[in-house]
Amino acid sequence: MRRSVFDEVRVDRSDAGVTGASRWFAVYTTCRHEKRIAQHLQQREIEHYLPLYRADRKWRDGSKVTLELPLFPGYIFAHIMRSERGSVLSVPGALAIVGGTGGEPASLPDTAIEALRAGLLERRIEPHPLLRVGQLARVRSGAFAGMEGVVVRKKSGFRIVLTLEQIMQSVAIELDEDDVEPLIRGRIRQGSLLEVGHALCIQQA
Repeated sequence: MRRSVFDEVRVDRSDAGVTGASRWFAVYTTCRHEKRIAQHLQQREIEHYLPLYRADRKWRDGSKVTLELPLFPGYIFAHIMRSERGSVLSVPGALAIVGGTGGEPASLPDTAIEALRAGLLERRIEPHPLLRVGQLARVRSGAFAGMEGVVVRKKSGFRIVLTLEQIMQSVAIELDEDDVEPLIRGRIRQGSLLEVGHALCIQQA
């Protein structure tokens, strides 16, 4: 199973009482406006990072093109002091600073951004929908393609429970991460509005 550069990174709260230190914060943005927001931040001389990956697309006329797309649709990272949040949020399309518990902005450690930068240079990285235990999901390939169930365990792979309603019986199937995709309606019940918006943004990319 592929690992994210954030798998072993915890949110950095070591600056809880320090307002003068610049830290990396994730900024939630309007979908498909990430590059424009990056331009605005550049013009305002606000340090930022928009990780991009290359994706091949085929147009209706059959022509192929390679695009640079946001690795995290709907997000951009800004390196700012807490007192500078207003400057970032005044940029058109910048909706919110992603927060932790209690609603306070949660900073990311420098090592997370450094790992992202290094990883994008060294290997092919692309987005993958977030999957959580207890979340509704759909099998996207294989013999069970199209069937829906609940993710109950995430270890070496994913176990999804499929239920045949007609006879009220369930089976648990081990699947690879790439064979499962999240259902947004399952996220709405458990996740935040930011997560739902992010899922929609990924689907539209």
